[in-house]
Amino acid sequence: MKILYGIQGTGNGHLSRCHTMAKSLAKYNVDIDYLISGRDVAGLFDMDVFGDYQWQQGLSFVTEKGRLRRRKTLLNNDWSQFWQDVKKLPVKNYDLVITDYEPVTAWAAKKAGVRCIGLGRQYAFQEPELFRRLSWWQKKLISSFAPCSEPVGMHWLSTGNAIPPVVRHEENNCGGLMQRVVVYLPFEDPRHVIEQLQPLDNYEFSFFHPLAKRESLGHIECYPPSRAEFAAHFNKASAILSNAGFETSCEALSQGKALAVKPLTGQFEQKWNAQILQEQGLAHVLKRIDSVSIDSWLTQRNPQRLYWPSVADELAQWISKGAEQPVTELSAGLWSRNEKTAV
Repeated sequence: MKILYGIQGTGNGHLSRCHTMAKSLAKYNVDIDYLISGRDVAGLFDMDVFGDYQWQQGLSFVTEKGRLRRRKTLLNNDWSQFWQDVKKLPVKNYDLVITDYEPVTAWAAKKAGVRCIGLGRQYAFQEPELFRRLSWWQKKLISSFAPCSEPVGMHWLSTGNAIPPVVRHEENNCGGLMQRVVVYLPFEDPRHVIEQLQPLDNYEFSFFHPLAKRESLGHIECYPPSRAEFAAHFNKASAILSNAGFETSCEALSQGKALAVKPLTGQFEQKWNAQILQEQGLAHVLKRIDSVSIDSWLTQRNPQRLYWPSVADELAQWISKGAEQPVTELSAGLWSRNEKTAV
């Protein structure tokens, strides 16, 4: 079976999840080509697991100081190039297309009538319980940005046919040092974040940011993106402060870390992620990044832990068998081994 796997590159969460999936898929006799879009090649890192992957410009969004800029997003994307890439992609050479919210592969499959599985967080919003909460334009966007014939969404808790998230079980160590905190806020102004962390010198911060360079600022250690470095610091920390992306929150909850999120303003998925996490008592939500708010959260932190099975391995096996088992059965089987427990 020949598979084309499209990966949205705008956020590290998509790449991290697909990195774990690629390792699991490598165990099976499947012929997979990977395609990444949404980020310049120069901004990609730790890509060996994807082999000789394809790259397309795709679609991305513009952020400034923790806010999504819709007008600039519309103007900065090359829509003509996008549709040319969709038309040229030879999806009929594949038996199956999988898209982690990657629009070039998704739209190419749709136009060619090729079976396409949407695998990732965004597809959970097509579940009725979550879909009804969206506004009209949010419903249109979630349905049309990277359309698929079979959605397989991921969620923290059982919801419709959504499945549990993909996390790195081999590094799933709980606990961490109380004073160690990982800060991952890729959409915020790094200078502002560091300025707000500086007064909190009773904590040790590992600050990761796409614009950061490796430097020590007293109790703040700054790092550019690195999968291995991030995982090492993540495991040692007892608390995680991040934007409201899905994958980082999943890693924190799977390891029993205290979690605080600051959603990217104007990005509806992060808005709903933050609201759902708060409603379920799984994370604290910050409206802004400031010293007082961060210190208050760290002082009153209440870590939670969620248990999920090895989803990546089971998904890889499901895919290797042609994804013939109904998603309803796949979901039910995975959730039957799920347990929610407070730390």
